Amino acid sequence: MDPPRRLGTPEELRRWSERCRAAGLRVGLVPTMGALHAGHLSLLRRARADCDRVVVSIFVNPRQFGPGEDIDRYPRRLDEDLDMLAAERVDAVFAPTVEAMFGDLNATTVHVDSALTTTLEGVHRPGHFDGVATVVAKLLIACRPHRAYFGQKDAQQCAVVRRLARDLDTGVEVAICPVVRDHDGLALSSRNVYLDADQRRRALAIPAGLSAAAGAFAGREHRSAILCELVRRPMEDAGLTIDYVAAVDEQSFAAVDVVAPGCQILVAGRMGSTRLIDVIRLGIDPAPLGAAPSRISQVPGVIAIQGRD
Repeated sequence: MDPPRRLGTPEELRRWSERCRAAGLRVGLVPTMGALHAGHLSLLRRARADCDRVVVSIFVNPRQFGPGEDIDRYPRRLDEDLDMLAAERVDAVFAPTVEAMFGDLNATTVHVDSALTTTLEGVHRPGHFDGVATVVAKLLIACRPHRAYFGQKDAQQCAVVRRLARDLDTGVEVAICPVVRDHDGLALSSRNVYLDADQRRRALAIPAGLSAAAGAFAGREHRSAILCELVRRPMEDAGLTIDYVAAVDEQSFAAVDVVAPGCQILVAGRMGSTRLIDVIRLGIDPAPLGAAPSRISQVPGVIAIQGRD
């Protein structure tokens, strides 16, 4: 089992990619912050299927963490990550230091349209998307991949990255891959390791609520207020602190009063000190906990929502 080639600076990444492209090979990039799990593996496996060469970046980006956030305790386990990448036959890993990535220069920041970056996550994590956009722009410029792969769980980030890649004429196709869930329905996240057993059990209120909303939508309930309440109620009962539950248009991320297939319900909340996010695309993604009941009466004023015949 050969280890992936280690690349430590943007220039090394650029030279590696240029050699691949000169040989007529398609390059896939999977950006991560490390602490890899099955969700990350699904991205790189998709990249391996699509591309001739795959590079995974591992970089805990300080610019996307705000004051009081968990950058100091964010899980870092590079040796274990490298072993996983070797087992997956990844060709190269880009693992720069903060100095190699940013140096002493802080003069340039990439900012994407405020309509995408100042709502939802942008409200609760001011400046977060500028940090994301800046580091992603640097990765795309250095690597010039044919495709870059991101997970749907970070749905707003995906919209920001797609807009960035398009507006800056990068020529990179941004591939969005489905949410990967644990056996109990909880969306996989590197931060899940912070949860103790009781918190983990109560965090399942998130996929339970999304499943209820998916079932109601399948039963022809299209009012976003009702669907969001179906998500919010079990989270409140489980003691999660809710940052937001919102129904948005898939492309513009504008809030919608009436949902249609493809609209997304986005969730962010805290269980103790651990922040969790999740998403479902209505009419597209399966319910996290399987088929939801055909009749739901959890929301005041809604006697029952009939399922499809």
